Amino acid sequence: MCYKLVMSGHSKWSQIKRAKGAADGARGKLFTKLGKEISVAVRAGGADVAANAKLRDVIAKAKACNMPNDNIQRSIKKASGEGSAAAYESIVYEGYGPGGVAVMVETLTDNRNRTAGEVRSAFDKCGGSLGVSGSVIFAFEKDLEEGENNSIIEIWKPAFTVPLPEDKVKSFEKLLDLLDECDDVHEVWHNAE
Repeated sequence: MCYKLVMSGHSKWSQIKRAKGAADGARGKLFTKLGKEISVAVRAGGADVAANAKLRDVIAKAKACNMPNDNIQRSIKKASGEGSAAAYESIVYEGYGPGGVAVMVETLTDNRNRTAGEVRSAFDKCGGSLGVSGSVIFAFEKDLEEGENNSIIEIWKPAFTVPLPEDKVKSFEKLLDLLDECDDVHEVWHNAE
């Protein structure tokens, strides 16, 4: 009987440890994505938070996600040349997901080939196809929204929506999950109903 209690406690600890590990991994991925956003904002508008509205927005977003101030400052310093920083570029991939849904994937990457391979793989695994530049942009309209600190954020809204067939819902959700797992993916827009 005592043995069962020990095993039960060990099993419970293993479950807690596994759950904590998964949460830590997800938080790490989020912080990596936010660090890339900070880097792009610094390179575009400088490291002065007072003069760079995009940087202010990204920092507010990072703080809302409980990113430690040390990580935020380290990302700013690296991007402003005080450390070794990768040069991130923004690339938008376009394609069709399951059921003919138009999908736009905005990425921040320091390696085009790696990112293209990961995005293409996600589309392929879910029955979609990655298109060429301009293949689905007609299905979206660029819009401006007010971000935090009164800055303006560009977003893509669907110009029209496409009904997603019942048998394609799980595949489409899997595509969104796979794209979300990719460290380089910043935003995903689609026109599914």
